[in-house]
Amino acid sequence: MDGVLVDTEQFILQAAMTYFREQGIETAPEDFTPHVGAGEDRYIGEVARKHGLAVDIAAAKRRVYECYDRLCRGNLPPMEGVVEFITWCRTKNLRLAIASSADEAKLLINLREIDLPPELFDCIVSGSDVRHQKPHPEIYLKAASSMQLHPSECVVIEDALNGIQAGKASGACCVGVSSAFSAVKLLQAGADRVVESLLELIDDSLLTEEARNETQQAL
Repeated sequence: MDGVLVDTEQFILQAAMTYFREQGIETAPEDFTPHVGAGEDRYIGEVARKHGLAVDIAAAKRRVYECYDRLCRGNLPPMEGVVEFITWCRTKNLRLAIASSADEAKLLINLREIDLPPELFDCIVSGSDVRHQKPHPEIYLKAASSMQLHPSECVVIEDALNGIQAGKASGACCVGVSSAFSAVKLLQAGADRVVESLLELIDDSLLTEEARNETQQAL
């Protein structure tokens, strides 16, 4: 979701930095960069550990999401090509899943802001639904299983290095979107190819090859 359907990085960063400032700690954006795409437990928890702050992670996330909700409201459009790509996928009878390390609370804020109802997707797996966060493949394995598919029948679309590694470890083909990291870094992480926008995937052979017997799915 984050960095693929919607560009949330500036908002979650501001919200997290606000939370730490309220705890008397000044953080920098680079404190959070290694944990992008790994879920808020790590995004907040690892930075707290770096600065020697003991936190109740559940309470910390509630406060971060309060700030995040306020910052996002009315300011969070879908990324380029998202609506067109999802519409195209549906015309091709491709199944769609969201597999996001974000907690359900954040995920629902995002969908609300970009006016995409949860019912539009065949499966939604959030960070709250798995034990192991990306780069562990559990979230993609769970999403594929929920749609009764083998990961090799799926295409994972990711913007984060942790997500690319998770997608490849699951056995899926993986497309990187260069919204958060450069194409070079995404390819180094294992992406099979890199695009700048989901518009580039409409009518792409990766999703339309007859050899896949129309079972190639978009995650």
